[in-house]
Amino acid sequence: MSVLDETPRSYSGALLAAIAISLLVGIGSLIWNYSQSGTLASQQKEIDAANDQNKKLASELRETDAHLKVATEELGQSLNITQTEMDKRAQEIIRREEANEADAQRLANAQKQNAQQTAQQLKAVSSEVSNVKSDVGGVKTDLGKTQGELATAISQLTSMKGDLDGHSTLIARTHDELELLKHKGDRNYYEFTLFKGQRKPVGTVSLELKKADPKKNTFDMTVISDDMPVAKNNKGVNEPLQFYSGKDRLLFEVVINSISSKNQVSGYLTTPKNAPAPPTFP
Repeated sequence: MSVLDETPRSYSGALLAAIAISLLVGIGSLIWNYSQSGTLASQQKEIDAANDQNKKLASELRETDAHLKVATEELGQSLNITQTEMDKRAQEIIRREEANEADAQRLANAQKQNAQQTAQQLKAVSSEVSNVKSDVGGVKTDLGKTQGELATAISQLTSMKGDLDGHSTLIARTHDELELLKHKGDRNYYEFTLFKGQRKPVGTVSLELKKADPKKNTFDMTVISDDMPVAKNNKGVNEPLQFYSGKDRLLFEVVINSISSKNQVSGYLTTPKNAPAPPTFP
């Protein structure tokens, strides 16, 4: 067969293929359009049903409004109240409810704020209590240390025998040592400065300096107790001078710590804790 015979046949095959493809595309389009038309129809039915339902609800709402309006008018007529007055009263009720809600909200806010303030105050008080506990602990530590130092200092004080019955007693040789004895707390102490020729009340007794020798650190003194003079002659510095005083015959002591001149001495009187207190003058 020649080439010229084959050419028309190839053109015919291509044409047939094109026609077949066109038919397939057309059939597919028809099928797709049919399915889409079915979907649209279904959706349209749903929309129509929804519209019918809305119309039904709107009709029922209009009917309810009509019934409510009739009932409202009948109620207003029975109470001799116009629609305007009823609307006005309804607005007042609404305002009262809104005011009540606002008051309730303010009350809730105030309670919340008070709770927060109370919590803050409790926290502050708790912090202060912790600080006080720390301070108390520090004070206890300092007190224990002070008591220990005081006990050590007191143990270092000089013990001397008195001139009356040989009874040993702790004496203070300086003002600082006298303060230690005062802190010990078992006796009363009265400091004094005495001049020659002066009769000076000290505690519940009186003292009178007769003479003093600063070179030898000796002195003569008279103690007047219970209106009775007791001579203490040729006594030395820091020597306990003992005597009994009062109806209970309590042991008193006088200690001269320094002799400044022939006319002046300084020291202290010590009495038991249960001794009578000295008189006070206004």
